[in-house]
Amino acid sequence: MSQGQPRRPEGQNQAQANQQEPVKYGDVFNVSGELAVKPIAPQDAAMMQTAESMVFGQTHKGGTAAIMQSAATQNERAGIVGHTDMADVVGNQGVTVTETDVPGARIITESVAGQVVGQYAQPRPVNATQTGAIRQAAITIGEALEATAQTAGEKPVDQSDAAAIQAAEVRATGSNVITPGGLAATAQSAAAHNASMTSNDQKIKLNHILSGTTGKLPADKAVTRQDAEGVVSAELRNNPNVATHPGGVAASMAAAARLNEGANA
Repeated sequence: MSQGQPRRPEGQNQAQANQQEPVKYGDVFNVSGELAVKPIAPQDAAMMQTAESMVFGQTHKGGTAAIMQSAATQNERAGIVGHTDMADVVGNQGVTVTETDVPGARIITESVAGQVVGQYAQPRPVNATQTGAIRQAAITIGEALEATAQTAGEKPVDQSDAAAIQAAEVRATGSNVITPGGLAATAQSAAAHNASMTSNDQKIKLNHILSGTTGKLPADKAVTRQDAEGVVSAELRNNPNVATHPGGVAASMAAAARLNEGANA
C-alpha cells in the first residue's frame, strides 16, 4: 500500500547540504497545513518510537520512527531544535499507531497530529483475522514501562526515573506501599547506587530495571491520562532541569495514554 508511505524527496538532501535549513515534516512525509512546515524535533521522534515499541514490541527499521529520528538528529546538530523540543502541533495532538485486521492482511497506520505519515499492508492468514477488527488492545502500565526499556534502556537510572517508576507502580497496583524488592524499591536503589558512580559503565541502566516489567508488577492496569499526568509530574519534580527524558518513563506513559484514548475514540 503506497499511500501515506514515508518519502525522501530532494528537500531532505538539500537540508543535508545546508545545515541551516531544517528538515520539516513536509520534506519527508506527505502532509499538509501547519504540520508540513514544522521542523521534526527530538521529542516528536521519541514519541513515535515509543508508540511503535508499545504496539509492535520494537521499532521498525527504516520505518516512520527511524525517519523521524534521523531528521530530528540532523535538526538538533544544526542547532535548529533542542534535545527536549517538541513541535507544538505534535504536543497538542500526539501520535498514533494502529493495527487493523482485514481478510488476508493487517493494515498498520501511523499518524502525527492527526495526519497519516505511514501506512503498510502485511499479508496475514485469512483464518487468523476478523474483518474490520482493530487489534490494538489497551496498553497497560507494565507494557508502557517495558517500552521504556527499549526506547531509553541505556539511560542510567537517576532520581527522576526512580520517582516516575514509583508513581507508575502506585497507579498500577493501587497501593502506596513500596514493596521491598519490588520495581520502585529496585529503581530507588539503582538511583542511589548511580549517584555514587562516576563512570556510566558502572551505572545501572533503565533496561536492567524495566525489562519484563509486566511479570514484576503484582497488579497492572490500562494507562489513563490521569496515570500519565501523575508519572510526568513525578519525573518533572525530581529532575533538576524540570524536564522529562525523551523516550523515558514519563514519555512512554504519555504515549500509552494517547494511544489508549485513540483506540477508544
